Amino acid sequence: MRVTVLGTGAMGAGVAGSLLREGHEVTVWNRSADKAAPLGDRGAVVADDPGSAVERAEVVLLTLFDTDAVVDVLEQAAGEAPTDAVWVQCSTVGVAGTETIVQLAAKYGITLVEAMMLGTKAPAEQGTLTMLAAGPSDVLDRVDPVLDAVGAKTVRAGDAVGAGTALKLAANAWIASITAATGQSLAVARGLGLDPALFLEAIDGSASDSAYAHTKGAAMLEGAFPAQFALDGLRKDIGLITEAARDAGVSTTVLEALGRVYADASAAGHGGDDIAAVGTAF
Repeated sequence: MRVTVLGTGAMGAGVAGSLLREGHEVTVWNRSADKAAPLGDRGAVVADDPGSAVERAEVVLLTLFDTDAVVDVLEQAAGEAPTDAVWVQCSTVGVAGTETIVQLAAKYGITLVEAMMLGTKAPAEQGTLTMLAAGPSDVLDRVDPVLDAVGAKTVRAGDAVGAGTALKLAANAWIASITAATGQSLAVARGLGLDPALFLEAIDGSASDSAYAHTKGAAMLEGAFPAQFALDGLRKDIGLITEAARDAGVSTTVLEALGRVYADASAAGHGGDDIAAVGTAF
């Protein structure tokens, strides 16, 4: 299929690479052109602007940072795509941001679905993301070949755009929690005079075990945090989750604590590092 990827940061670049590997015809655009250029060497068409990027697209993926970025790009590109193109909103923008984008898509007559990406840089590059999709089933059927190229599985959360976002917020609350909890347990073990690696050994293979705890825990023990999921990106998401939970009448006690601990790590200079750097806050 002819697929355009708007936004080639860590996730968008990985997604574009997976689409190329699976034989799709890929066009990419990024606000910072240097981040899109390497994909040209792999066979993608690198566009100069969002409008020209979508001119021949059958599917357009929006893999951008926040609501403002999505709105800006949609405003630039909406009138340039074929009328039968399907736009897939993949950016984590929260409940209110999703409502804004749905309204904008309706204004321009855009066919919009969403497919939130559950995973980090490496799964995006490997095509092993979990895609959290929502929208009319017949439209999602049309984009299944694209979702299959970038994900190991697709979970359909509902028929209305917004259900995928809701599921992504719930999933990222878990990721934020388990990563911070791993850092806390390692710090408690260390503070009580133990080798903190014993904590990971203790949970290994037990009912409380988690592959994620071992992955992020290993980075914490090593003190090296090459970004798979940037800490400030998760801080943004925690804010979106907290806002959505509060509006839904759900307690935000844990979310507020998570917001503080990730903010502490960011203030210490780890905002661009992997989320495992939250361990430094303990």
